[in-house]
Amino acid sequence: MGDSRSDRWRLYYETTGERPPRETLMHALERFAREPAPPQSRFAVDLGCGSGRDTVLLLRSGFSVLAVDAEAAAIEALRKRPDLPAGAALATRVARFEDTTWPAADLVNASFSLPLCPREAFLRLWARLVGSLKPGGRFAGQLFGERDEWAGDPTITHLRRAEAEGLLADLEVELFREEETDTITPRGRPKHWHLFHVVARKA
Repeated sequence: MGDSRSDRWRLYYETTGERPPRETLMHALERFAREPAPPQSRFAVDLGCGSGRDTVLLLRSGFSVLAVDAEAAAIEALRKRPDLPAGAALATRVARFEDTTWPAADLVNASFSLPLCPREAFLRLWARLVGSLKPGGRFAGQLFGERDEWAGDPTITHLRRAEAEGLLADLEVELFREEETDTITPRGRPKHWHLFHVVARKA
């Protein structure tokens, strides 16, 4: 059937796959580039990797990457990307990221994906994420604000600005930008976004 869940996700990945990497990831990589290179490859986790628009940049930047997504179609699309670097140090996993674990990381990237779980699970996930960062490691991604159109959906976590800032209290905040905007989603639907774009470093 053409309207199955897997077909809808495949269409989504086809629509978004050629879009550029996210601003937050670019900002984090610029910060890493100013620091002395480690003796071994840095390790990144890309949570909610989708078809890999951020994963490919991480690999090209010298990171080894664990790409995680709940949809098998996302991992399939990532593996089929023509711009995937040959011999890339890439591992993939089909899993909901609030239910999975990963090794200590130099970077955890979560572009528009981290809040897509209930608040209780989100808070546990955030604590695990921060705990997994190595000293000098970074988080890059988005948090959803209280005026976002999806606010009230119990499967998604929305935060007041003070709550979002509180999550970052033990990290060095390198980017924190609040945004409200109306756009058309990749599925062709209008949506009001309330977002916090974040890059934060663990001391």
